[in-house]
Amino acid sequence: MRLLSLLLLAAAAPPEAVEVAPGTVARWAADGIVECRQSGRRSAPLGGACYFPVDLLAGGEIEVSIRTAAGETHRRLRVGPYPYPVQEISGVDQKYVEPSRADQERIRREQERVGALWKLASARRFALPLASPLPKLPEGGRFGARRVFNGQPRSPHGGADYRAATGTPVLAPADGVVALAEEQFFAGKAVYLDHGDGLISMSFHLSEIAVEEGEEVKRGQLLGKVGASGRVTGPHLHFGLRWRGARVDPALLFGDPAALMALE
Repeated sequence: MRLLSLLLLAAAAPPEAVEVAPGTVARWAADGIVECRQSGRRSAPLGGACYFPVDLLAGGEIEVSIRTAAGETHRRLRVGPYPYPVQEISGVDQKYVEPSRADQERIRREQERVGALWKLASARRFALPLASPLPKLPEGGRFGARRVFNGQPRSPHGGADYRAATGTPVLAPADGVVALAEEQFFAGKAVYLDHGDGLISMSFHLSEIAVEEGEEVKRGQLLGKVGASGRVTGPHLHFGLRWRGARVDPALLFGDPAALMALE
């Protein structure tokens, strides 16, 4: 009887937590998925799979599940150690390291406008993989790097930087709506696109903006051109993604979705 009880308890015990890195996306594919859930937030499957973005600064455990006609299956994701390096950046205009009181107020207003975007819940307009935001995507990176500007530590890098000449076209990675298009203190000339399902793409440091807020854009459409506006040391595209509020490495969504960490 005791052995039977132990076997029943073992069968009922939740599965071991799966370790995931911060800033990544886990994929759970199965036949007949009708709903995905992450920490209580529901979403529809995409191409027969559920996707679970893990924020760059996440910690602890994350509850995820899929629902099919056969019922609901649960998993626990345990966020692993922070894997990104420290990036030392010198030669930055000191006003971007120690903003004036007036600039701090401007930054606060901009953060309020941008923060409202993470709550958008429009219908999905994208498919995976996403298209390149540049005609030819160079080696990019330093996503997640803990940055030190002119010797002073600042927040981790929430996007990927791609070197490109000033004037290089910057393209929409998927269909979407222009949620913000403006010049900001740190980001310079910036375009934020709402692709639905909580996916927001960000293109920063542009030399010019070619779209307007509220405009519907198509995958591959011109958004602007590469520049060196805002907090930069040279021309490049900073491309970032937030998916359901989570900062994730854009490089993960440019490749084959089946190559993402699998939970099956």
